[in-house]
Amino acid sequence: MAFEDGKKLKIFTGNANPALAKEICDYLGLPLGEAFVGRFNNGEVQIMIDESVRGKDVFIIQPTSYPVNDNLMELMVIADALKRASARHITAVVPYYGYARQDRKTRGREPITAKLVANLMQTAGITRLVTIDLHAGQIQGFFDVPVDHLFGASILAKYINEKN
Repeated sequence: MAFEDGKKLKIFTGNANPALAKEICDYLGLPLGEAFVGRFNNGEVQIMIDESVRGKDVFIIQPTSYPVNDNLMELMVIADALKRASARHITAVVPYYGYARQDRKTRGREPITAKLVANLMQTAGITRLVTIDLHAGQIQGFFDVPVDHLFGASILAKYINEKN
């Protein structure tokens, strides 16, 4: 399946799962966006977007799985770089949403970190989130941008049925 409007659409990835991003690009018939995602000597995330994204719809494929903080920070710095490079829309495809289990207070003086992560993502420039199997559906309400919450159970059930 070749994606006909590849000139307006770009897909980037961090280091969390570049194989997934490559597989998505291959399926769509699009090249993976050109960017350097690395670290400075002191461990800080370093991002360089190596192509124009001005006016384009951009997708970042970046789960926030282990190491959660590193992958989350990469996602936010990539989003900020794309925003500053004048991307039209920035959609984060986050198959695993780190900190999702911290979606409410169970004791006094506890943070609601899932909400903090939502705020950070939006501040970084993300204008839409696509995620799978959130710990709690209410996390969608933590965002002021659209959230597409997909469910994996039907795909897994189909696969298991095919294998008998």
